[in-house]
Amino acid sequence: MAKKGLEPIIHQDTEILIMGSLPGEESLRQQKYYANKGNDFWKLTGDAIGEELDNKEYPEKLRILKEHKIGLWDVFRQAERKGSGDSEIRYEVINDFSLLEVIAPNIRKILFNGKTRAGKYEYLLQEKGYDTAVLPSSSGANRQNRIEREKIWKQQLQR
Repeated sequence: MAKKGLEPIIHQDTEILIMGSLPGEESLRQQKYYANKGNDFWKLTGDAIGEELDNKEYPEKLRILKEHKIGLWDVFRQAERKGSGDSEIRYEVINDFSLLEVIAPNIRKILFNGKTRAGKYEYLLQEKGYDTAVLPSSSGANRQNRIEREKIWKQQLQR
């Protein structure tokens, strides 16, 4: 069965767009980006922008991201996947990135959360002229180089 991604969290003033692959089971169930408590996304992003995000309610997290001109979206519109692991993604359908020019004309940087799946499509947005980078995955399974991961997130999210 195909799993459909979430709507983008992008605004006219978005300057930095963070792109994952496809929301995991918990995120799809709650219809919230990075809803799984085992994912370090909110901690990494909060530390990088100097805001405590981890324990805030979802609408407040999104408000703070908007204030910092950060948007969220995924590379895949839909895909088949057992569980939440990126390595299990099959038959993916890529989102229509041409929409970015219309809904977020001020994007200056696109960051891909993880190289296993999302980062493999970096070239598609580079071809459209965007400055891009691949971040170490925020997955809880990727904590072995925690200090280096935090440093890279901080560097890339600086405005």
